[in-house]
Amino acid sequence: MLQVQALNAWYDRSHVVQNVSFEVNRGEIVTLMGRNGAGKTTTLRALMGLVARRTGSVLFDGQELLDQPAHTRFHAGLAYVPEERRIVPGLTVRENLQLGITAAKNRGDAARMIDEIAETFPRLKERLGQDATSMSGGEQQMLAIARAMMARPKMILLDEPSEGIMPLLVDEMFHLFARMKQAGTTILLVEQNVERALRVSDRAYILDQGEVVHSGTGSELLADTAIQERYCAV
Repeated sequence: MLQVQALNAWYDRSHVVQNVSFEVNRGEIVTLMGRNGAGKTTTLRALMGLVARRTGSVLFDGQELLDQPAHTRFHAGLAYVPEERRIVPGLTVRENLQLGITAAKNRGDAARMIDEIAETFPRLKERLGQDATSMSGGEQQMLAIARAMMARPKMILLDEPSEGIMPLLVDEMFHLFARMKQAGTTILLVEQNVERALRVSDRAYILDQGEVVHSGTGSELLADTAIQERYCAV
């Protein structure tokens, strides 16, 4: 579904992502791993067209997206949930979910789509009328993911979804990723919780100083603690 070849990305003169190549097959969970500053978030932002200077190839479902604007990528079926969540204050959970439909093609089925999403996210189902920003950080993260899912993307990019979340909700969130995969959503994940990420991942790539230095199946890298300690320790 996604083929990335020789991707480079810069912030001003800083060459953050350097000739990164990887692929994500349809229906997989693939994780990008590495220490803080390895280039993981910049890679996701470059895939979404949010980094001004970039070169290489981003082939998504057969379509070259490297020079396309972010909204074109969205309509092609690529969704992005940044680390900062961007929950809109003053709106309820339901209203935040409706924002996910606003830019989507199927706006007429808002009520039905919200009901469907709420079944996948039981915590949100109980809080549809609640002010979204009054929820916990973990619940807000689930809302950000659910809002992205309202557009029914083919693939969703998740940036550090478990960051700052209580352990109980982290468990719930990783179970959610497995359910999303079973429902047919392809996931590209950036995550510092190495063990949990590898347990749900089909494959993973390790970045170091903007380059891919290792790759393997989730189980292979889960068993290789030396690689984890060398490249993934915070």
